[in-house]
Amino acid sequence: MKIIFATHNPGKIIEMKSLLSDLAIEVLSAEEAGIKDEVTEDGKTFAENSLKKARFAAQVSGGWAVADDSGICLEALAGRPGVHSARWAGAAASGKELVDFTLEQIKDIESAELAAHFASAVALVSPTGREWVFQGQVDGQVIKTPRGEPRPKLPYDVIFVPQGQQRTFAEMTEAEKNQLSHRGIAFAKLKDFLRKLL
Repeated sequence: MKIIFATHNPGKIIEMKSLLSDLAIEVLSAEEAGIKDEVTEDGKTFAENSLKKARFAAQVSGGWAVADDSGICLEALAGRPGVHSARWAGAAASGKELVDFTLEQIKDIESAELAAHFASAVALVSPTGREWVFQGQVDGQVIKTPRGEPRPKLPYDVIFVPQGQQRTFAEMTEAEKNQLSHRGIAFAKLKDFLRKLL
């Protein structure tokens, strides 16, 4: 079985290939599937954005497609940046600029009040247009001093410590992060579904 992962994010492709490595599924990136265009992510929720991307990839390719949308939500900032996590410091902002911008927003907030969560919605669309959405969330806290090495296009990992842990996502191995992460939880649900499907 082939599934197109509708993303141009190399970090996410690595995560998905790792998560589905024990199933008889070949994961193709958007580039590998010849999909050059990007969908405008203008949904109000992570689920809306992921469905929009997966529908487009399934339509263009005629095959199975998966897409995810995820972000970080800070309680002290009324849930922001949320669906704007990749763009809230500006459309062309680098990972470091996104982190710096976030730290600027919280500089006057007490560390004890920096509860946050990462949320993820993973959409699966079949060649016939059937749709499923799998959700994942991990609670934790944002810290004001970045720690660890950020993965490609996953900038917030350096300032997020999951509940019950001492290390940021960026200080964990790929396997450690996948066991705890919002995307890992959502993809585990997708994986269970695909296992039954196969």
